[in-house]
Amino acid sequence: MFLISTRNFPPDIGGIQNLMEGLSIALLNHGPVKVFADNFENSENYDQNSRLNIQRVSGFKIFKKYRKANLVKEFINSNELRAAFFDHWKSIENIDTSILEKTKTFCLIHSKEINHPLGSTLNKRMLVALNKADFVIANSNFSKSLAIKLGYKKKNIKIINPGCNYPIEVNHKGKEFAKIIYGDSFPKLITISRLDGRKSHQNILMTIKNLLPKFPKLKYVSIGDGNEKNNLIKLTKELGLSDKVNFIYQSTEQEKLGLLEKSDVFVMPSIVYKKSVEGFGITYIEAASYGKPSIGGVFGGEADAILEGKTGYLCDGNDLNSLYETLLKIFENDHYKKLGTNALEFSKNFNWNKIIKKYIELI
Repeated sequence: MFLISTRNFPPDIGGIQNLMEGLSIALLNHGPVKVFADNFENSENYDQNSRLNIQRVSGFKIFKKYRKANLVKEFINSNELRAAFFDHWKSIENIDTSILEKTKTFCLIHSKEINHPLGSTLNKRMLVALNKADFVIANSNFSKSLAIKLGYKKKNIKIINPGCNYPIEVNHKGKEFAKIIYGDSFPKLITISRLDGRKSHQNILMTIKNLLPKFPKLKYVSIGDGNEKNNLIKLTKELGLSDKVNFIYQSTEQEKLGLLEKSDVFVMPSIVYKKSVEGFGITYIEAASYGKPSIGGVFGGEADAILEGKTGYLCDGNDLNSLYETLLKIFENDHYKKLGTNALEFSKNFNWNKIIKKYIELI
């Protein structure tokens, strides 16, 4: 039996949420899985339709973490486990070392959540927590390097990239939805992410404005919501791009996949925003699974998800000229088609059936 303790899990939305769901489901092929997860709106409906044994923990954050820790400790003491997996250093922080010694333990790191100044209180807490795990699993070479830079000295850091749940077949409704949104546009650009400062939506919009003389039928679709929503709506209007840009704040899975499947290039040139940096970027792999090349940023772990010049390009998302030139290069002589073919083949390395074997080998 396996145990998963996670702060991030569907129906909540995000990359770590998808990672923990994929990991949990992939482990089912190797034994029963018990998941302790935070409670979210619509959790009950999700849990009823899941093959996983999920126990939700709710309440105020300060009490919830101790309640969950106690449930996890009790479960480890009462069951013979092959391994326990923690999504975050705060998920393992309140578990006694003596209890963790009863099983193999894995703590995943993603970059943003460990990026606290060396010597700060949070940095010290993070290092103590990570030292409890048998294996610290970094989602990219970048995240491993960041952990070492921030003081993690043990040699048990392993790099295991996140697995990908896609491709999923797009149904008729998803395809028709995409046709309505895109029409006869070209090129069709897409971003799927939260609307926050790290994802560089504002620079994508300004680059689109500069591209229109060369690509008058261009269409850009952004799927996701976030705290930059109002600023981006305002900027879109100021740039006169309302007929070229579609912000879709909520969509069904099939609508999202329909838009991704019909797009030409996935664009998310992430930047460093405060302490937030892209640890890997599973959405690049998801796009690749539909044969789409990506443009990502140069500051985080995107180099693990995008092979420069083969499945897409990396550029400085702060630099409008860099993003502009990269987009011109990707469409020159229909180069995006060859990149997309390469991306599709590359995405097969991230199938969960392959990724989970790397965890099982460590167990």
